[in-house]
Amino acid sequence: MRVLRAAGYKSMPWKNGGGVTTEITVSPADAGLDAFDWRVSMARVERGGPFSSFAGIDRTLSVLEGEGIILDVAGQPPARLTAASAPFSFPADRPTGAELIAGPITDLNVMTRRGRMRHSVERLVISAPAEIGTESRATLVLCLGGEVVVSAAEPVRLGHLDALLTASAAAGLRIQPIDDTTVFVVRIDCIRAND
Repeated sequence: MRVLRAAGYKSMPWKNGGGVTTEITVSPADAGLDAFDWRVSMARVERGGPFSSFAGIDRTLSVLEGEGIILDVAGQPPARLTAASAPFSFPADRPTGAELIAGPITDLNVMTRRGRMRHSVERLVISAPAEIGTESRATLVLCLGGEVVVSAAEPVRLGHLDALLTASAAAGLRIQPIDDTTVFVVRIDCIRAND
């Protein structure tokens, strides 16, 4: 189990040079944009335009802050995403454009290498203790606004944009909000040859 503090995240330019992304975690550690198996990051989107293309990658985007964004993914109807929307999944190698609804946003990006890994992203608003299953190869819990305490061998307190990354553990995690809080639960798994 690793605690990832927002103050320690690494910032870098977008692949297309149009902005800055903040990497929360990546596997393998320190993998570049063409070599990761999976990656979780945040980006500040200041204006509309094309998204970076990532060959062979599946992507899920969620709005963390701001009014929202309209994504135009080739072959799909436009998708309007706000901070209240469910996470939106799409192939990261399909031409994708974005239009901001009303000003800049911050988004959460989860990407996995197609054919090797898969992921799911769940947005939960919690006001009472919640149990989170951790049966996936890796589970990441990201706290958004407010604070939570995650029960473990030693309880861990997560503040705004802090995260907890854990490998599979049958016992799961118990999350106790200090106040009403949104958490994103990211589950990442390997794809077996017979899947």
